[in-house]
Order: sequence, then structure tokens, then C-alpha cells
Amino acid sequence: MKILAKKKLWKYLFWLGPFLITVGLTAGLVSDQWGLIPLVFLITGIVISGLGIIWQSYQSNWWNRRSTQAGTNALVATLAILAILGLINFLGTRYHLRADLTEAQLFTLAPQSRELVRVLPQPVKVWVFDINQNPQDRELLENYQRQSSKFKYEYIDPQARPGLAEKFGVKDYGEVYLESGDKRQLVQTINENERLSEIRLTSRLQQLTNSTTAKVYFLQGHGERQLSPGKDAISQAVQGLGDKNFTTSPLNLGETSKVPQDAAVVIVAGPKRGLFEGEVKALQDYLNRGGNLLLMIDPNTDPKLNSLLQEWGVRLDNRLAVDVSGESVVGLGPAAPLVTEYGQHPITKDFGNGNSFYPIARPLEITSVPGVQATPLLRTKPYPSSWAESDLQSEKLEFNADKDLKGPLTLGVALTRKQTPKSTSTPQAAPTPSPLPSPTTQSKTSPTPSPSSKTPQALPLPSPTTQSKTSPTPPTSPASPAPSASPAPPSPAASSQTATESRLVVLGNSDFATDGLFQQQLNGDVFLNSVTWLSQQDQQPLSIRPKEPKNRRITLTTTQANLLILSSLLVLPLIGFAIAVIIWWKRR
Repeated sequence: MKILAKKKLWKYLFWLGPFLITVGLTAGLVSDQWGLIPLVFLITGIVISGLGIIWQSYQSNWWNRRSTQAGTNALVATLAILAILGLINFLGTRYHLRADLTEAQLFTLAPQSRELVRVLPQPVKVWVFDINQNPQDRELLENYQRQSSKFKYEYIDPQARPGLAEKFGVKDYGEVYLESGDKRQLVQTINENERLSEIRLTSRLQQLTNSTTAKVYFLQGHGERQLSPGKDAISQAVQGLGDKNFTTSPLNLGETSKVPQDAAVVIVAGPKRGLFEGEVKALQDYLNRGGNLLLMIDPNTDPKLNSLLQEWGVRLDNRLAVDVSGESVVGLGPAAPLVTEYGQHPITKDFGNGNSFYPIARPLEITSVPGVQATPLLRTKPYPSSWAESDLQSEKLEFNADKDLKGPLTLGVALTRKQTPKSTSTPQAAPTPSPLPSPTTQSKTSPTPSPSSKTPQALPLPSPTTQSKTSPTPPTSPASPAPSASPAPPSPAASSQTATESRLVVLGNSDFATDGLFQQQLNGDVFLNSVTWLSQQDQQPLSIRPKEPKNRRITLTTTQANLLILSSLLVLPLIGFAIAVIIWWKRR
């Protein structure tokens, strides 16, 4: 009797194990803190349960049964499958691998958005004041949050938290605000018809995190593209600059003698008439003091900028760029070159093999100039897919070996040049006048000052081999005799001068940035990235902008809708009934 009572006592004691496990789990889940007490209960319960299983199997020879072995194998296999599934789930949570099959990559952040969020200087939070949490909006915000731990978002019910809503000045449901430190900005108001836009969120995020504002001037007065909406205007490009925290203003050099000091970039967009000599001189002076210039020059125009471009080793070809490879794709004919090859440059580094096209473009010829670093940005396909056509009056474009130039053609180039401020304490050797090499016949004298000497008088352009000692690139051939002996080593005052960098981007087309074409493919990215790089703002991301989803709704007239109803409710059922009758008739 004592032995039986002892066995029952051990049996009841072993039931204490599952009880302690339950107590430990309950304590940890309720307090949400897995401290010492829940762990002690859990460990004690597991140990007692394990001892109970071992004692029970010893008493009943449980492990030697065939049913036990089969059940153990099934249990081990089940646990292995669960472990594999848990590991896959863990890897899937930690390493995101997604395939976005939509045409415009609607469920994938654009490279510019990803780059901007990854380099956030301080925490940023998005406040969505709405009671309804749209899955599409949440997915977009989750994509942002995956890029950086500094990006957070939260949905707020304005009625439940009126103090927070008053702090942001919320007036209606659906308002989305962006907060970073003490700065707050309204992104947009969402509703059933308008969801959260990546373009607006990225633009506001860039404006909020970038404290500097760069001034961009558009040259006017020579038939350039107008800035306000209209035919062949570039209002969308101006709006795009505003979204990137640039301020834009028109500039008429006929009314002022020089480019304003606050100009970060000057844009000359498609002039139809030539600039005055004083205007060209003002642009040259602006570049010589470390300015940045974007030239978009169309064919069949002469902006009188040859003297400026010669200093940088660029010549505008008067022929027309022809590309027959993208005629059926773009649908604009062979005079709209389709570019898929880009240079290794910050402006185009994320373009890959993306498409951009340039209706009615002219090629550029680049020659090496000491002190100037040139990088081709846009290149057409090799011949016979593209060439430069000289006969612009012919209705049929054909390659003529005597007059035309075989592709690939350069349609855009980015150039940099170091500008060292002139020191009064150290004399400089004056260059001997000599003609500047050029692909075409040039005059040996020019009213344009040398970029190295920066003298206001009308002097002959120096040869690239006769640069002054302040040029960052040493001459590759002996210099022409100077009026004085070899210059002495620079004094400490001269060596302490810091060199500034001038930047120039030349594009043989301006149509690509006009309204309607600006948002097509990579056209807008070429323009915005060029201006951003020219502004020399290193904190500004240079990449591909987010794209808006295409509207693929089908709008039917009343007649079309009635026809669709009749065909689906009457014609198709009758056809099916007729086929069934014919089959029945043949089998009867």
C-alpha cells in the first residue's frame, strides 16, 4: 500500500511541471517583461516535466514500444518542418526579396527616394491624420521605413487626440504631415480618389531635410523656352526644380551687366536668336568666378556662344542627329534619337540602360583642353543605327559618306574646370597669343578673355599649350616664350588661395525638357540631375525620380457600353446555346 501511495504521489508531483510552465508563460506575456520570475517558473516547469517523462517511460518501458518510436519520428519530423518554416520566415523578415511586376514599379521606391532616406541626417516622422488605414498607403510608408531606422510613421485619429491635431493645424481627415525636429510640413491630403504619392513625399522630405536653397536663373530675351505654362514651355521642369528646393527666376542680361552673385546655376534653354557680345562676356565672367552654366542648344540656331564654348573644347555641330533604331518605339520618327547609353558621371550613374529621347537634336564635338575635364553624358547608337545628317532639307534621310558623320554621336557633355583666384602678391606669366585648336576653322583672335588670365581687355585666345601656371593641368608641350623669365615659385600668399570649380553642361537639344516630354522616361531626370550637379550641392541626391502611375482606365461612350452589355448578356449566351444545339443534333 505504501508503494502504491508513493507512485501516485510522484505522479501528481510531475503534473506540477506543466502548471509551472503555464504560470511562467502567463507572467511573461501579461507583464511583457521576461525577467527573473517568469524564467524561473519556465525552467523549473520544464525540468519537472522532463523528469516526469523519463520516470514514466522507465516504469512502463514506454520507449521500447513500436507506437512510441513511430510517434517520436512523426514528432521529430513535424518539429523539423516547423523549424525550417520558422527559419524561412526569419530570413524573409530580415532580408526582403520582392518582385515588382508593374510597368512603372509602383510598389518599389525609386532610387532617389531610397538614397534620400538612407542618408537622413536626423529622425523624420510621417503623421497621417485619418481613421482609415489604406493598405496601399501603409505599404508605401513601410517601404520608406525599411530603408532607414530614422524614418517612422503613425496613423492618428484627430478626434481621439485633438491636442496633437491642433498642434499640426489639422483641418480635415486625410491630412499627411512630415515632421523633423521643430520643422513640420504638409505633404498632401489623401482620400478615396487620391492616395499617398511617393513623388510628393520624397519632394517634401527633401525640402524638409535640406536647409539650403539654391537660386537658378533662366536666361530670357532671345526666344528661350517660356517658364509659365504654354506651348513648348518648360513649366514642368521649373516645378520639378521647386520640388527639389530650388528657387527660379528669369534673367535678362540686356538689362543687367552681369549675372547676379546669388546665382547657383544659369540655364540657357533653347535660344532662337544670338546673344549680344556683352551677354556672352557676362556668362564668361560668371564661369570664371566659379559659376555653373547649363546650355540646351537646338539645331538650326546660332546663339553666338562659340567663343565661350571654345574655351571648354566644345563645338556645336550644325548637322541633325538621326537615329533609326527607336523610330518604331518612340513614334517620333528618326529625328528623335533614343539614348540608352550614358557616360560614367554622377548625373547618369543610376540610369543603367534606361530610355531618354531628344526630338530634333544636334551632335556635339569635344576636343581636349588642358585644365578642363569633359565627360560625355548622352551617346547615340553606333552606325548604321545613327548618324549626323547634313542635308536638313531632304525629305528622305539617308547617310552620305561625303557629308554625314557616322555614329555614335555625343548629344550631351558635362565639363569641369578649376578656377584659382588671382593673387596680387605673385606675378603670373602672360601667355603668348596663339589660335585655339578647333574642329572647324576659327579666327585667331577673339574678344573673349582667357580663362586663366581673366583680363577684361580683348586679347587673343591662348593656345591650350600656353596656359598660365595657375592652370590645374600642366601643359603637355613647351610653352610659347614669355616676356619675362621663368616665374618664381609661388609665395605663401598665392599658395593659400583656394581653387573654385566651374561646371558646364551642354546639351544639343531643349525639346526633351518641354511640357509633356519632361515626364517621359528619363527626360526629366536628365534635366534635374544636371541642374543639381551644377549647383554643387553634394547633399542633394542624384538619381531617378519617382514615377506617377499611368491612368489605364477605359472610358466608354453610351453606345460602347450598350454594345458591351448586349454582347456579354445576349450574343455570347446565344452562341453557346447554338453550339450546344449543334452538338446535340449530331449525337442524337
